[in-house]
Amino acid sequence: MQVPVLTIDGPSGAGKGTVSRAVAKILGWNYLDSGSIYRSLAVSVLKSGLELSDVTAICRVAEAMSLEFDCGDELIVKLDGIDITSQLGTETTGNTASVIAAYPEVRAVLLQKQKDFQRLPGLVADGRDMGSVVFQDAKIKVYLTASAEERALRRYKQLIEKGIDANLPQITREIEERDFRDQQRATAPLTVPEGAHYIDSSSLTIQQVIDQVVNLVNSD
Repeated sequence: MQVPVLTIDGPSGAGKGTVSRAVAKILGWNYLDSGSIYRSLAVSVLKSGLELSDVTAICRVAEAMSLEFDCGDELIVKLDGIDITSQLGTETTGNTASVIAAYPEVRAVLLQKQKDFQRLPGLVADGRDMGSVVFQDAKIKVYLTASAEERALRRYKQLIEKGIDANLPQITREIEERDFRDQQRATAPLTVPEGAHYIDSSSLTIQQVIDQVVNLVNSD
């Protein structure tokens, strides 16, 4: 039996995670946060003190790591049995993940780990190359984006609410740099997947985006 897949791709800070988890919960489907896979690897690499240019060593770490996802109202990620969720959202982790995700060898190691999430009754896959690379035959594809300024403002507010000092111009610059790096990488660059529904969330609420995506699935 063919397992239906909904892919939600887009740049960092567009709301993919929140929307994807909510849609998966509404549909009763499984959930894959591919960004957490790369960010978890980044945490492991940072802990090990590896040079980010040592691709062979990074691949060994990727092959050995064990990940668990608990997708309730908030995503909980365990790396080798240890909750690392609080470490996934830092700028250092995000930037490291973006660097190592550009290596074809690393992506090849993690590709099968992502494909294994495709199980009945269905899968909502959230990432940057879900519809363009990992699940090219997905039943429904969405590309969710927002302006860099809006995404930076959202990130700034999140950090301030958590009591973390933040600099809005710096966050905006880092997001723009990450977008450029992700769009220009040779392997699986950030792009709008063929046949994807394009949603700009700059002026939309999260609930409005969720409703749009659920309607796409139900009307298919």
